[in-house]
Amino acid sequence: MKRTHTVSIAQVISEVLDEYKIDGKLKEARIISSWPEVLGPLARPSDKLYIKNKILFVHLSSSVIRSELSMMRSTLMRCLNEKVGEEVIKDIVFR
Repeated sequence: MKRTHTVSIAQVISEVLDEYKIDGKLKEARIISSWPEVLGPLARPSDKLYIKNKILFVHLSSSVIRSELSMMRSTLMRCLNEKVGEEVIKDIVFR
């Protein structure tokens, strides 16, 4: 029995993720999991991270770190989106 059409495993996985509409949530999870890698020791005071409507919300216990990260907002968004390979977040809100 000859196969007429072969498909790579990456293409099959991509199709399954698209069909079940979990690709976006997977990318959001990658953004959140890469937060400590991008920030390094500055990520330690981050209490809670979540994404809603393409906005990353970060709860911080240190006001000093909050103001530092606010100044780095555009750089952080670019780095986090580069980790995923596309624009997943459009803004970051520090609380």
